[in-house]
Amino acid sequence: MIYLGIDLGGTKISGALFHESNSVLIRETVLLEGREGREVGAQIAKICKTLLLNGGVEDDVRKCIGICVPGIAYSKTGNVWCPNIPGWENYPLRDEITAQIPNSKVTVESDRTAYILGEVSMGAAKGCNNAIFVSVGTGIGAGILIDGRVLHGASDIVGATGWMALKPMYKKEWDACGCFESHASGTGIAMQAALELKKLAKAGKSGVSVLQMLEPESVSSRDVFEAYDKGDPVAKKILDTAIEMWGMAAANLVSLFNPEMVIFGGGIFGPATKFIDAIYREAQKWAQPVAIKQCRFVATELPNDAGLYGAGSIAILSCMNNLNNK
Repeated sequence: MIYLGIDLGGTKISGALFHESNSVLIRETVLLEGREGREVGAQIAKICKTLLLNGGVEDDVRKCIGICVPGIAYSKTGNVWCPNIPGWENYPLRDEITAQIPNSKVTVESDRTAYILGEVSMGAAKGCNNAIFVSVGTGIGAGILIDGRVLHGASDIVGATGWMALKPMYKKEWDACGCFESHASGTGIAMQAALELKKLAKAGKSGVSVLQMLEPESVSSRDVFEAYDKGDPVAKKILDTAIEMWGMAAANLVSLFNPEMVIFGGGIFGPATKFIDAIYREAQKWAQPVAIKQCRFVATELPNDAGLYGAGSIAILSCMNNLNNK
C-alpha cells in the first residue's frame, strides 16, 4: 500500500509519499501561479503522478490519497467548495483524481480536519484523543477531534468558528465573515485598524498612532503587530480585543468539548504566539472551571506542515476505514 498526502493552499500545492507511520518519504511542491478551476485539479493530479514516478510506484500498486483543501469538502460526493479558487463552487475533485490515478482510493477533507490530524499524528497533540486546532489566518476555523474522531456535522461544516457570536449588539460589518473573524483573523485585524484610522482622521486627530503614516486600506495585520511591539495605542486596542475574543472562543470550545489541548496555528500564530498565555488567562474567566484547568493551550509544532501531515494521516486512516467511520 502506498500513501499520498496533498495539501492545497492559497498559492501552492505540497505533496508527499508517506510511510504508514506518517513520516515523509518523498516530497514535492508546485506553485498555483494563478491557475483556476480544472487547471488546479490537473496540478494536483500532476504532483501525484510525479511523486509516484519518483518513488518508483507502479500503476498496479494500491494507492491511498488524502487531499486537504481550504474550504468545505463534501463527504458524500467528494466535491469541494473553495472560495479562493475560482470555479471550485462544487468541484468534483475526488472523482477527477480517482480517474487519473490508477488503483487509487481518494479522500478529500477540509484543511481544518487536516490540521488537527497533522498535530495529533506528528505535532503538539501527539497521543491526544481530544484536541482542537484553532487556525487563525485570513479566516478562522477549528479542527475538532473528540474521543479519537474528527467531527464533521450534517454538511461537513463543523469548525466554522469565525462565525462565533461573541459580542452584542449585532453589526452589519459582520455579515461577510462573522463576528469573531471580523475582529480576530488576519483580515479582521487589518479591517479594525482601517476603521480606527478613519475614526481618527474624521476627528482631526493626528500623531496618535504610527499606523497613521499608512493609508487605512493598506494596513496589514503585520503592520498592526509591529506597531503593537512599539507600544502603539491603536494597535494595542485592536490586539487586546483579539486576545479577548481568542480567549472567549477557546473557552466556549473547552466548555463544549472538554479537550485535553487547544492548539493555535495559522499565519497569525505566528506573531500572536506570544499571546497564548494571555489567551489562556482570558479563557479561564469564561470556561467551565474543571475543564479549563485540565486543558493546555499551545502553539502548533507544524507551522508550515500541519496540512500536509494531516493529508498523509487522512490517506492512512481512510484506508484503515477509521476516519470518522466514513
